[in-house]
Amino acid sequence: MYVITKEFSFCASHLLIGLPANHPCSKLHGHNYVVIAELKTDFVDQTGFVVDYRKLDPIKQYLDSKFDHQHLNDVIDFNPTAENLAAHLFCMFIKTFPMLSAIIVKETPKTSARYDTS
Repeated sequence: MYVITKEFSFCASHLLIGLPANHPCSKLHGHNYVVIAELKTDFVDQTGFVVDYRKLDPIKQYLDSKFDHQHLNDVIDFNPTAENLAAHLFCMFIKTFPMLSAIIVKETPKTSARYDTS
């Protein structure tokens, strides 16, 4: 099995709905997000690629145009947790990239959420 990943990043603010008022995430705050797209397949193309990394540019373009330097609560209609963002991005791109096996959203270097096909 071949597995590749590509990382993307964006900066955005958010606050999470449904938390106690004293929870730090219920207050306006921001993150330097890292999004990792993982693609998996049994075969590579004639060049030896799972997919040319440059063909993943639609993911970068989407993140840059929709999320970068935005307040996420204003641009999406769901609670902007890392988990919900990972699922949203996976569903956005699975048709474009059928080998997409997971999306990981990191809010900090130590925290991440993964949405995958398993």
